[in-house]
Amino acid sequence: MSQANALQLTGISKSFDGFKALSEADFSARWGEVHALLGENGAGKSSLMNIAAGLYAPETGSVLIDDNSVRLNSPKDASRHRIGMVHQHFKLVRPFTVAQNILLALPEQPGEGSYRKRLAALEQTIASKAEELGFVLDPRQVVETLSVAEQQRVEILKVLLAGARILILDEPTAVLTDQEAERLLSTVQSFARQGAAVVLVTHKMADVKRYADRVTVMRGGRTIKTLDPQGVSIEELVRLTVGESAPHGAVLPATPGEPLLRVRNLTSVAGTGALRGVDMTLCAGQIYGIAGVGGNGQGELANALMGLEQPTEGDIHLQPFGDLRNASTAQRRALRIAAIPADRYGAALAGSLSVAENFAIGQLHDGRYGSFLRLRGQRMLDDAAQAVADFDVQGVRSLQQKAALLSGGNAQKLVIAREFSRDPRLILVHSPSRGLDVRASQAVHARLRAARDAGAAVLVISEDLDEVMALADRIGVMNGGRIVAEFDCPADRQAIGKAMVSHD
Repeated sequence: MSQANALQLTGISKSFDGFKALSEADFSARWGEVHALLGENGAGKSSLMNIAAGLYAPETGSVLIDDNSVRLNSPKDASRHRIGMVHQHFKLVRPFTVAQNILLALPEQPGEGSYRKRLAALEQTIASKAEELGFVLDPRQVVETLSVAEQQRVEILKVLLAGARILILDEPTAVLTDQEAERLLSTVQSFARQGAAVVLVTHKMADVKRYADRVTVMRGGRTIKTLDPQGVSIEELVRLTVGESAPHGAVLPATPGEPLLRVRNLTSVAGTGALRGVDMTLCAGQIYGIAGVGGNGQGELANALMGLEQPTEGDIHLQPFGDLRNASTAQRRALRIAAIPADRYGAALAGSLSVAENFAIGQLHDGRYGSFLRLRGQRMLDDAAQAVADFDVQGVRSLQQKAALLSGGNAQKLVIAREFSRDPRLILVHSPSRGLDVRASQAVHARLRAARDAGAAVLVISEDLDEVMALADRIGVMNGGRIVAEFDCPADRQAIGKAMVSHD
């Protein structure tokens, strides 16, 4: 195997809105190898590779290709240096065919003659390259009719036919079955053995052990260590990834009350099949935290519990109501259920309505603001003004301004203010402190604990393990669409980390 560096990043730092995503990070990939980049969500893996792909410019540090310093001002620059990145969220035009999508991405138009002739020539090239890689793919098929695995093959063909010899794959097996993942990783390993370089951004220890020649671990935006995966145990990789075990926080877990919410064998019946038999019990007076690497069904679970469109089988039983999936929005409000989804603009706020209207909308049905024909506008404004002050919602020049004008963090504060305005009995929250600064995050955490102490049942879903460990009385780890392990707090961080990344 060649020892020459294909790609080298040294001393890379990058901030976003004051948040230090990367701090003096280093990484190198050699020709002929698969180099895994391992870390938790938020460790900086994708940010570092987005710099290598020309999407971000580093604030400090250098990028070398074949030991020559380069400046990558755009993905087109990276492509000229034969770097191609397949992102976790695909960038395909769904109504177009496979060949049309690939044609859009090529630096030079293939063949000669009319568009139809050039497209036909490209279709032959795609079929030939797909056969070489062992991909089964019809170049004339429309992308929106393809499975997730087939769409990923299109993305890989797109960068390879554009000339990539340094291939970056961001969480490539996150949405694949075990068999699809094995086929894909075997293919890219063969590609590397032919003299290319492959960077495998992942959280899956088994993939690292089986397919990677080297592994670099990142944590908190920094490079922790680069080592031979065959010379280190999975336990040591987990320790490097999540950090040392330590007692987390001084607050003792609460004593739970009676079971309030029982989820049994909750399974997706459409789409990706992200939920595969979720079982969990949430008690009154308890914060139940769900930890896990993104893409393991957390979003689908949150949507199912919050009543957002998510076709499922199984049971979501709320005491004493019954199956919560049968509850209307008005019934959920009457049951004092607070829902704080991760997608605050798409699922929690109406951006074209005012700040006051978005706050009041949760109580329009109970008569507090009068009837639809005769709204008590001043009471609505007074309540909204009090909530904005109590929850420190910044950027509100007028209560009549559109909610869409709020920053993400302040939109989150407005959602939380509304959902907490009715003394909730059950709180369902996904990524509660996303977009919030440290002070605001602490305030939200304090409110969740206060609600727990007042007897509410609180479910916190977060990809931030520190947040889950700081809040939860009991932790369930979600992996592969189900709860694979549960821990009473204080819990062992390494044990949680191992459950998050194990793929038995």
